[in-house]
Amino acid sequence: MSFRGILITKTDSGQKAELTRFEEQDLMEGDVTVDVSHSSVNYKDGLAITGKAPIARRFPLIPGIDFAGVVRASSHPRWKAGDQVVLNGYGVGEGHHGGFAEVARVSGDWLVPVPKGWTAADCMSVGVAGYTAMLCVMALEEQGVKPADGDILVTGAAGGVGTTAIVILAKLGYRVIASTGRTSEEPFLKGLGAAGVVDRNEFNGPVKPLAKSRWAGCIDSVGSVTLANVISQMNPDATVAACGLAQGMDLPTNVAPFILRGVKLVGINSVSTPMPRRLKVWDRLVQDLDLAKLHALTTHVKLDDVPQVAADIVAGKVKGRVVVDIR
Repeated sequence: MSFRGILITKTDSGQKAELTRFEEQDLMEGDVTVDVSHSSVNYKDGLAITGKAPIARRFPLIPGIDFAGVVRASSHPRWKAGDQVVLNGYGVGEGHHGGFAEVARVSGDWLVPVPKGWTAADCMSVGVAGYTAMLCVMALEEQGVKPADGDILVTGAAGGVGTTAIVILAKLGYRVIASTGRTSEEPFLKGLGAAGVVDRNEFNGPVKPLAKSRWAGCIDSVGSVTLANVISQMNPDATVAACGLAQGMDLPTNVAPFILRGVKLVGINSVSTPMPRRLKVWDRLVQDLDLAKLHALTTHVKLDDVPQVAADIVAGKVKGRVVVDIR
């Protein structure tokens, strides 16, 4: 049976992504075959499809770093036909065919169940971005950051990680300040729970060894000069959870914030999170993420729309989360 999907190809003349048809034998190895109902467009997907960064590690490739759907066939002991499952990470959509197709075949070790009371669409409203946001929140908690300690800065606040992080932090009682280059989105961000909004240009100037302390914690998806400036502004013993590189991979900082203020920089790797922690993250999402607000920050598109959405997300034109209705 043939099915539709997006294929990235690369030649000497460049890279392109287009909708095409596949047969099941075109899929890669795996012991679980899933009828995909939903995926989502994350910043990494945008980089992969546009070729703006070397995310795709093989060609041709079906992109899409996450998906949710129903098991069609399984030889894995944990899964049987009819089970509802979610996948994010593990190199899917990077080196293994991913979620921007109607069918996926993967290792059953990479799958988690759709949480009770949730739908596949809910899970993709979360997606890699929301999952990463919860990993960041848990990192702040594990370093002892409490609501009473002061303001929590969220950079890249209008993006997928940022919007979901705001919703979670606000529900947990933290006072959140959103940093964005799209200050026209202030009403939207405050509607999600942000107490205030600052222009991202505040973090784009020359980096001082130490600046005035302002933040008890930070979730950063931007990197580069922004992250360096944020580190210089952290309160004593504060924590930064770093999960992205929208501005760049470099980090032009110095040791002063770490040795004079005890600032902690925690790296967040959502790709290869061990399964016990992965399941705990989903439990926390069910517990601490307001689904009504999640739906308010989510838009839905079709599979045909994905290449354009990918270009838009890299260009900073997309806010919140984008769910792809595959079927």
